[in-house]
Amino acid sequence: MLGDDNNVWIVKFKNNPQHLRILANELVGTQLAHVIGLSVPLVGIVDVGQSVIDTYPQLRIDYGLKGSERCLSGLQFGSQFAGSMISLQLDEYLADEQLLSTHNLEQFAGILAFDKWTCNTDYRQVVYRRNGVERGHSAVFIDQGACFNGGEWSFPDAPLKGIFAQSCAYSAVRGWDSFEPWLSRIEEFDPHTLWEIAEGVPREWCGGKVWELDMLVEKLVDRRSRVRELINQFRTSDKVPFPNWNKKGSDAWPPRIPPSRSSLGFARITRRTPCHNA
Repeated sequence: MLGDDNNVWIVKFKNNPQHLRILANELVGTQLAHVIGLSVPLVGIVDVGQSVIDTYPQLRIDYGLKGSERCLSGLQFGSQFAGSMISLQLDEYLADEQLLSTHNLEQFAGILAFDKWTCNTDYRQVVYRRNGVERGHSAVFIDQGACFNGGEWSFPDAPLKGIFAQSCAYSAVRGWDSFEPWLSRIEEFDPHTLWEIAEGVPREWCGGKVWELDMLVEKLVDRRSRVRELINQFRTSDKVPFPNWNKKGSDAWPPRIPPSRSSLGFARITRRTPCHNA
């Protein structure tokens, strides 16, 4: 959809077929990933008026054999289109050889740490941004809807959940240092900042159970110290995802640094990016 800021937004509606809470997952998850320094789209809360729904009858949710219904008006989740209608091109898939040449390949280790922290129960979703005058691509990590186990807001951890399907993306992992700085940023993530992010979620997206969002935040705070353990479970799985891991000293985990308060703050701006450094 074209926003009033003249940018193109990918919009998820409240009555999407996955779950109402998917909108909260997208908003919270993408902002968390942004704070720890990962390449994610700009996100916002998009207000779609009833007049827009009435003007464009194609704005419908298709349930297949179960029929369809009109999209609901009101506050929706928006993710700014990672490409552009003019200068940037976007690819949804790269062959292994192209993937290995992406400019930010090292961030696949960072997004793995993020997905383990947030218990993404889907495969990691990625698009690749390419400028027409440059060679190569940059990965943009999209779709945080399956974080927190989708609409369940639970954490059924498993070694092969939240991973990227093309294992070559992890070929640069040599040890725990390959997960930096993102892993340390998760372990040191300021709880105050996490609460500020959660405060930006429209209450209506919680499905009438706002207190469960509070419980979700508390669980995320507790899980910061478990991310290395969860990565290690994936590392020692039958998939053998890190063939280039340095065996010498590979099981020596650096001591966890106690969390400290961050100076980062957030401003919730309806219809535009609610996340920026204050």
